[in-house]
Amino acid sequence: MEKDSALKYEKLQKRLKEMGRLVVSFSGGVDSTFLLAVAREVIGDQVTAVTAAGRSVPEWEIEEARVFCRERGIRHIVFSFDELEVDGFADNPPDRCYHCKTAILQKVREAAEQVDTVYIAEGSNVDDDGDYRPGKRAVQEAGVISPLKEAGLTKAEIRQLSKEMGLATWDKPSFACLASRFAYEEPITAEKLRMVELAEKFLREHGFSQYRVRMHGSMARVEVLPEDLERFLDPKLRQVFTGHMKELGFTYTALDLDGYRTGSMNDALK
Repeated sequence: MEKDSALKYEKLQKRLKEMGRLVVSFSGGVDSTFLLAVAREVIGDQVTAVTAAGRSVPEWEIEEARVFCRERGIRHIVFSFDELEVDGFADNPPDRCYHCKTAILQKVREAAEQVDTVYIAEGSNVDDDGDYRPGKRAVQEAGVISPLKEAGLTKAEIRQLSKEMGLATWDKPSFACLASRFAYEEPITAEKLRMVELAEKFLREHGFSQYRVRMHGSMARVEVLPEDLERFLDPKLRQVFTGHMKELGFTYTALDLDGYRTGSMNDALK
């Protein structure tokens, strides 16, 4: 562990120990998994994980979160959540994430009250300040703590520390919620969310590690890593994939030549 990362890690441990009892808003991603694992080491069974099982979260990711907590003996509360019932979500405005996050954190707060816990933490890191993230305002308004950010930890440091801790998520690709796949103002429906989930499932099952299927009306814009572009264009794979996309309901399928990049839907806001 590098000296700078070690100091940040110690700062994180100290902060978690100060809180004593803690609820972690747990998605199963790289950041929240690391935060939960460290909290388990520092405060033991005083930490509780709370996960929102919503329409915009792939089923496999919820199951991974369940397995992680079960294997480590962490108390885990999973609640069903329908984003489409949240005012300001289905219409998909640029601040959609704020409305959704606000509703989710309210449910997390209710879960925290059930286990007699005051402090709630989530997994944002310092790199998250570099992109348009309206959900940050919801975190601040809800009084939720961001210990990784407070400790000054970057995404790269969290991955490295996760690797040293033996966490399988250390190299897990980034997965934002499925709602992030829609162009702003494109109405979001349960059917469209399912279309995107099944399209991305195909890519995952065919060995692509980092990808997005962005929805623009009846067209799907596919992003894969630049080094995977050539493999994606293999005639046999491409033919099977485009056929699968038509079966799902997409009229057109386009490949983004810039490749995968986080937050590409925010390009339109700039």
